[in-house]
Amino acid sequence: MKIVVLENLKVPQERIEELAKPLIEAGHEFKYYPEKTTDPDEMIKRCQGADIITLANNPFPEEVLDQLDMVKYINVAFTGVDHIPLIQAKDRDILVSNAAGYANTAVAELVLGMTLNLFRQLKASDQEVRMTEDFPGIRQGSEIKGKTVGIIGTGKIGKETAKLFKAFGANLMGFNRSRDQELINMGMDYSSLEELLAKSDIITIHLPLNRETQQFFGKDQLQAMKKSAVLINCARGPIIDSDALAQALKDGEIAGAGIDVFDSEAPLREDHPLLTAPNILLSPHVGYFTHEAMDLRAQIAFENIYRYLENQPQNLV
Repeated sequence: MKIVVLENLKVPQERIEELAKPLIEAGHEFKYYPEKTTDPDEMIKRCQGADIITLANNPFPEEVLDQLDMVKYINVAFTGVDHIPLIQAKDRDILVSNAAGYANTAVAELVLGMTLNLFRQLKASDQEVRMTEDFPGIRQGSEIKGKTVGIIGTGKIGKETAKLFKAFGANLMGFNRSRDQELINMGMDYSSLEELLAKSDIITIHLPLNRETQQFFGKDQLQAMKKSAVLINCARGPIIDSDALAQALKDGEIAGAGIDVFDSEAPLREDHPLLTAPNILLSPHVGYFTHEAMDLRAQIAFENIYRYLENQPQNLV
């Protein structure tokens, strides 16, 4: 079979060669493209004749898949698959898998990091220390211990996040379709969304992006939060109404926010509402991006390929 990795998997070339060696030795044609492209014509050229295509978070347009007759399997080295034409793939009986789980720890730790930054005002403190002539004085912060953390979405990443907050001494509330017994045993109190919003000091979102969650968190949800609470989103940007969040921060309806994901990838447009909102910490979609997570992602992606070749596909979506 012809196997194409369409974009850089963010691990050393030697690691790719190590993981791909058994494929090549088994007689498969393997091609790895370390340079990312968004040009549809170039994508078609790279994937022409491929049976298996592996990509990460690079959008894969319908017009590209239309031109590829041989594709039997799309292997997404990423958790989300909203950048893949799933309906089109299903109509053509093309299997699609993902690499869910590779960034559980990475994302959970960023949520903790953003919370600590907001609670201890580290970003502002760093800037003020540098103001040697007009130093405004020290800022008083807050502790996570004893606070209530509301976790919206208690899947794998939400669960990992809950464990980290529990280690800090926080109280846990959860909102999810199903209830995780391990989290209940840890002390998580599952509740309605309304109750979670009203009681939480920290709210962190861990939902997938789909029709139900698009703009899920807007003006009404922000107004239902405590004025002293902070909101963290390291899931998907369109889950939150950015205009409503910016206005809530300006009006003092919530105390702060940490946002790693947006409606589009960074750099943001100059007039993006969150760029001028107060008390907000922004990062350019780096939640998944650690050395450890990238290596695990590559392992899972290649394991997906091997399992598919053995007629035992895994991680199907």
